[in-house]
Amino acid sequence: MTSPERAKGFPPFGKGVRRARSWWGRTWSQALEDTSLDQTPLRQGRKYANAGLVGTITVSPGRITAPVHDTDDTFQTTVKLAEFTEAEWTRFLAAVAAKAGHLAALLEREMPRELAEAAADAGVELLPGIGDLDFECSCPDWELPCRHGAALCHQASWLLDTDPWLLLLLRGRTQEEVVAGARPTTGVLAVAAYSVPLVPLPENPPIEDFGALPEFEPVEGLDVEALALLVADAAAKARDILHTGEWPSLTDREDTVRLAATQPALAGRLAADQREVAAWRQGGAIGLSVLDDAWTPPKSDLNRARTAWQESELPEAKVWRNRWTVHNGQLRYGPDHRWYPYRSQADGWWPTGTPHRDPAAALTDLP
Repeated sequence: MTSPERAKGFPPFGKGVRRARSWWGRTWSQALEDTSLDQTPLRQGRKYANAGLVGTITVSPGRITAPVHDTDDTFQTTVKLAEFTEAEWTRFLAAVAAKAGHLAALLEREMPRELAEAAADAGVELLPGIGDLDFECSCPDWELPCRHGAALCHQASWLLDTDPWLLLLLRGRTQEEVVAGARPTTGVLAVAAYSVPLVPLPENPPIEDFGALPEFEPVEGLDVEALALLVADAAAKARDILHTGEWPSLTDREDTVRLAATQPALAGRLAADQREVAAWRQGGAIGLSVLDDAWTPPKSDLNRARTAWQESELPEAKVWRNRWTVHNGQLRYGPDHRWYPYRSQADGWWPTGTPHRDPAAALTDLP
């Protein structure tokens, strides 16, 4: 349960037509527009928001909740946004601390575009994009978002207009935690280090002083080509870790499949299943999990999937858990909210094509 100091409550807005005015509030609203597959609930939600039908709003890490009044009932509604991981917070706070004006602007209730762009360059998306907002509501409607979720989301953009710190609270930290974490504690040490006078280095000795290089006998059985590829792979890992601050933890099997998929010259030396290699090339570790696991998506995801299927007028599918089969093709719904296309072969289902958020695009992508 969220502790009281990490949750903020706001009284209901009165009646009145409003729109998000700040660039970050408008970006939030655009994410709502992009996530919805049906404009009708969005229009109804805007009317509910302007009519003041949303009750007290509570903002806490990962969620915004409020009761939303309807004609004959009141429904408990939640808008969810993923919290940052510790690694993401480290990179975001580094972006804040990189320029003194960033923290000063936040304290003035402004969100600098430059800060959001710097965070994005470091692999941290501060503002939601398509599919990042998720919804829960106690109403029987199957649209996502329903009109109650849309109403709450509209009013959330109004709150963000006046206080961008709420966006950071949604991502998992309070204003006090962000301010404390963004202080450049190493700045004094860096200034002191750079203030030390430079000491000239000695001249390089003549190369002949090193003598002749020793001769090495080649190690019997050493696969030099494979070793070179492994070194290149390690260098690529190091580059990714430096850029993102993290490296996914993989099992031995997953790492073997990854190597076979990303280093074709090693594939013949590794005991990797070719379907697994195809799954990794299709979607990385998530693609491999889609190949392995048949799981039942949450109700909200299933409702969104049915809406997308109907809106795109796709042929009737046989649905089993996260797998939707149409003739010799199959779409598998992944935990990243994307559809992974599969084609039936003599030896089973094979991953093929590119995963998409839009099932129609994924189905079209089937060769």
